[in-house]
Amino acid sequence: MTHDEITGWFRGRVPDTWFEGLLEVVADRDEVLVVGTLPTPELGDDLGAEARDVALGARIAGFRAETRDHRIAIAREAEHRFGRKVAWGARCGERTEHFTTASVPVMTRLRLAERQVLDTLIEAGIARSRSEALAWCVRLVGQHEADWLGELREAMAHVRQVRERAPS
Repeated sequence: MTHDEITGWFRGRVPDTWFEGLLEVVADRDEVLVVGTLPTPELGDDLGAEARDVALGARIAGFRAETRDHRIAIAREAEHRFGRKVAWGARCGERTEHFTTASVPVMTRLRLAERQVLDTLIEAGIARSRSEALAWCVRLVGQHEADWLGELREAMAHVRQVRERAPS
């Protein structure tokens, strides 16, 4: 299944009443993450930043509770169809929350200097384990190199398209 086919399936399967605009669907070989945008509640001008954040979190929590059974049914159908776990998320205003995301083990071999980086993060109290330290490093690179990674993904998508047009 291509990313576009998975995205199309979810956009067709998820009720239009759940979200505003188009669903965002991100997938790898282990998991599909489906994120939609909820309508922002009317909050008035008298609330501070913390109260606004609480209100947005409450809107997301309400959506999560109200749609749980239906989301589970859609996820089971998708997991059977695509052979991947399904995670959900919601965005409301500036706040985004993901629920039931998978934590997938990844085997890697690191040299001494690379392990020392992870161990330093543990000793500094930034991470509790090498696994957590490595995840922290990956998130950091993802934040600082987001534009470059986006360009790389676009280039890879183009390569996939060209491969699909290859003669049999």
